[in-house]
Amino acid sequence: MSGDETPIPSVWTRPHRQREQLSREQIVSEAVKLLDTEGLEALSMRRLGTRLNAGATSLYRHVASKDELIELVVDEVYGELVVPSAADASDWREAAGASARSLRSMVLRHPWVASVLGQVGLVHLGPNVMRMSDRMLAVFGAAGFAVEEADQAMNTVIACVIGMTTSEAAYLSMIARSGKDEQEWLESLMPAAEQATQDYPRLREGQAAQRGRNPQEIREDNFSYALERVLDGLEVRRGHTSV
Repeated sequence: MSGDETPIPSVWTRPHRQREQLSREQIVSEAVKLLDTEGLEALSMRRLGTRLNAGATSLYRHVASKDELIELVVDEVYGELVVPSAADASDWREAAGASARSLRSMVLRHPWVASVLGQVGLVHLGPNVMRMSDRMLAVFGAAGFAVEEADQAMNTVIACVIGMTTSEAAYLSMIARSGKDEQEWLESLMPAAEQATQDYPRLREGQAAQRGRNPQEIREDNFSYALERVLDGLEVRRGHTSV
């Protein structure tokens, strides 16, 4: 790199400092706890420093900015993902489905993730994200997809998961703020929903069909439907590529 070039601002493009009193790992762990309990809007270097009994200056020795901190916490929670291996083409769909469900579960455990994906620097260079991506690519490689198309197939499945789960996480966060559980919240909303759908027979019919069902089961079914249809499409495409 020449002297007049500016390095790309990312935690993954500069050396990792090691400090005895406060480590990057401690900072990231506490940041995840803060985000899980209070949400993204509560995250600041000053707030985090207070929780760690350290000044914000101490944190900046390890993390240059809040954006870098978000890169780190996103990679941290990606370390929770479980991506099974696929020994051959017969295993690919089960492995891909399990990986997708693991990703959904992670986002629902850490709903703040949904609001920062796509907005955080070089998150794809994080070691946990890279490990997840490499294992998922191996699954689609075992299915018979060529290298470039394996990447496209992986991104399609991830886009399905994130698309479904982003709205789901936002919905659950809204309910949590209400102080009610999901069933209570839906029941309190029912009179307004029934009034609103009076002139829309198809919406009214769909609403009636869901009445009495466990809302968590409905969400699970909706996610499974979307995921299985994506995997159906990839299965058809896989058949064409193997001809």
